[in-house]
Amino acid sequence: MKVASLKKDIQYNESKPAIQVLLETQSGKEIRIAFKEGQIMKEHKTPFPIVVEIYEGDIDFGVNGEIHNLKSGELISLDGGVPHDLKANAQSIVRLSLNSSDSIKRVENVVKGS
Repeated sequence: MKVASLKKDIQYNESKPAIQVLLETQSGKEIRIAFKEGQIMKEHKTPFPIVVEIYEGDIDFGVNGEIHNLKSGELISLDGGVPHDLKANAQSIVRLSLNSSDSIKRVENVVKGS
């Protein structure tokens, strides 16, 4: 059994979103991404399907150039290979659910390049 919290020990970076791995299991990975208002993740793709939950805040989630405004409590799922980007309209906490075959390093590289 593993236990994690989306609310505890949140850290924000000044210039880029902050990534923290909350759980890693045989079936997947749960990652918290903490955004300050105005921070972005540039357009990128994932090789596997993902689910993104806006735990707190307000995110513009771009998919193939179309913007979806997502607020606290909303979720979006994407198949692998779909271009997407994120922009925080307010301080936000995002939960990213990854396939077990996906790499946390890939997510970190997206943030570094944003």
